[in-house]
Amino acid sequence: MKPSLRVLVVEDSEFDTQIMVTLLRKGGYDVTYHRVEDGESLRAALKDQEWHLILADYNLPAFSAPAALDVLKETGLDLPFIIVSGGIGEDIAVASMKAGAHDYLMKGNLHRLAPAVDRELREAANRASQREAKKAVIESELRYRLLWETCPDSVVLIDPDGCIRFANPAVKDVFGYTVEEVIGQQLGMLLPERMRSGPLAGFERFFQAGNARVRLRAVETVGKRKDGTEIPIEVSFSDMMLHDQPRLVGFIRDIAERKRAERELRENQEQFRVAREIQQRLFPKSAPACAGFDIAGASFPAEATGGDYFDYLPMPNGKVGIVVGDVTGHGVGPALLMAETRAYLRVLAGRREDPGEILTRANGVLAEDVGTERFITLFLGCIDPGTRGFVYASAGHPPGYILGADGKVKTALKRTGIPLGMRPDNVFAAAPEIILSSGDIVLLLTDGIEEASAPDDSLFGIDRIIETVRANRDASAHDILQSLYESVRSFANHGPQLDDITAIIIKVQ
Repeated sequence: MKPSLRVLVVEDSEFDTQIMVTLLRKGGYDVTYHRVEDGESLRAALKDQEWHLILADYNLPAFSAPAALDVLKETGLDLPFIIVSGGIGEDIAVASMKAGAHDYLMKGNLHRLAPAVDRELREAANRASQREAKKAVIESELRYRLLWETCPDSVVLIDPDGCIRFANPAVKDVFGYTVEEVIGQQLGMLLPERMRSGPLAGFERFFQAGNARVRLRAVETVGKRKDGTEIPIEVSFSDMMLHDQPRLVGFIRDIAERKRAERELRENQEQFRVAREIQQRLFPKSAPACAGFDIAGASFPAEATGGDYFDYLPMPNGKVGIVVGDVTGHGVGPALLMAETRAYLRVLAGRREDPGEILTRANGVLAEDVGTERFITLFLGCIDPGTRGFVYASAGHPPGYILGADGKVKTALKRTGIPLGMRPDNVFAAAPEIILSSGDIVLLLTDGIEEASAPDDSLFGIDRIIETVRANRDASAHDILQSLYESVRSFANHGPQLDDITAIIIKVQ
């Protein structure tokens, strides 16, 4: 039978919730879940039922992972708390871990979800076992033994001569020795030869008269298994009196899996660095010279590199292509997919003028490479400098806007199709041509601006975006873009940037 798993999901998207539940079921769990979106619902769920695990999105419209973590702390429950976010910077992730979160994953990269849940459930069991073991020490030797023998960590009881007087069954899992093989032996047998004269083996000083009570916690060192293999271990000691005789209780944990997770984190950080370099090198260095138009574009990368993309494409008959896109996920994969998309669009736009046809052909190729976990939202516009005509197609991208000389919104440039990579045979059609007028401003952007959050978790939103552009409409395209970015950062109180901020401003002269 599959192990049952009761999951409390802090998430405003039922779709994202279903993805996580499906992955856990594929990972071997019989999952029961309940989804909440605010603090009141979370408190009620924690009070009414028992849960094994909490999965929390970092940003919700009226709630957040840090707020959910505070609610959990109020209850005093020790539940694994894993943040699953669409975009979270390294600083935010580290701060969340320090605040009590046990792990964080990206929604675009959930292959680690089941292993992370496995690990945190084991860690929660370990913490519970240690708490119970330490409580039992105070009560009686009998309860000592009963609890130690069920503890997943290796537990040893040592006398003043350094002799092991008790060991629980987990000593075999950690070191490969049976309980009978270690009883009566020196603690040093569990350490490499070179370390047997070090601080952990010289514990006899703890028994000297007049020493304060010992609380040596979470020391990382190296242990040696029966077969000679060296393993990373974490050791903590506490002293006690047993039958009026001093003893040391040692809790020894194999931390090889944790070390592997730390290496994974370092590798992810290196991936982010490489992805950032790839991303920045592919952005255009300057706007195109287009008679009658003032064009400016920029992408301000988040701390955790995403897949935002913008570009200017030379097209036949002197026309200019304008591209803004967003690849789901973070790291090297999205950055490489962005580079692939850029290459296809440049080749296709060099021989075609119809944005719908270009996206149709690009989608047919990209769908083979994207896979089921990713997709690309992309806006492709075409400017005719001679007629001031503007034609576009939008593959699931957030709407763009055209503002008139008076600052009012004239047209919303809505989606004309689904994101790229979802269906290889999808056909994209361009929207009807729009004739631009002097003083018009075309605004194209990714969702990083609209979804930027303030310290109170409110979102910047489209209304603030429009108002910022309207207030600066007499400035150059570059200055409008800079004002928009500064407004977003000020709104976020210059906190960690969770997503790339990318936009293009086109002013009609």
